[in-house]
Amino acid sequence: MTEDDLDAVLAVQAACYPPSMQEPADIVLARLRAARDSCLVACDAEGVCAYVFAYASRRGAVTPLDAAFQSAADADTLYIHDMAVAPRALGQGLARRLAGGLLERGRSRGLAWSALVAVQDSRRFWEGLGFAAHGLAPGGQGARALLSYPDGALYMARALHAG
Repeated sequence: MTEDDLDAVLAVQAACYPPSMQEPADIVLARLRAARDSCLVACDAEGVCAYVFAYASRRGAVTPLDAAFQSAADADTLYIHDMAVAPRALGQGLARRLAGGLLERGRSRGLAWSALVAVQDSRRFWEGLGFAAHGLAPGGQGARALLSYPDGALYMARALHAG
C-alpha cells in the first residue's frame, strides 16, 4: 500500500462498513505511515479492491476504532486491525490471500502470535485460518478498547508457529 492508495482504500472501507465503523482519512494515513510493510492492497482492473492494515503489537492489546497504531518494541504479535474486500471483488479468495501473506510476514519476523478483532460476523472466516476466540483481562487495555467496537466484536488469536 502507498499513500496514493488512500482515496481508494477509503472507498473500499465505505463500501464495507457502516458509518459508525468507518475511520477517518488522517488515522488511516497515520497507520500506513506507522506500518508500511504490513499494510497491503489488492487491485483489479478498476484499481484497489481490497486492503489490510496490520502492525507489530503484543498479544492482548487491541487498537480501538479511530485510534493510531501503537507498535510495540517488544512485539510478539502481528495485530490485524482491518481487512476489507470491495463487494465487486468478493468470492475471489482475496481475503485469504491477503491474510496468508500477512501471517507469513509475521512468521518471518519471528512473531509468535497473530490477533485481531472479528466484526460483522467474520468469526467463521477467521476460524478457518486457525484463529480462535481468546479472553482479554477484565478491565485491561484490550477489554476497554474492545468496547469501541459494535456489539458482537470478538478478540481472536492464533499461534504463528507450530509446536
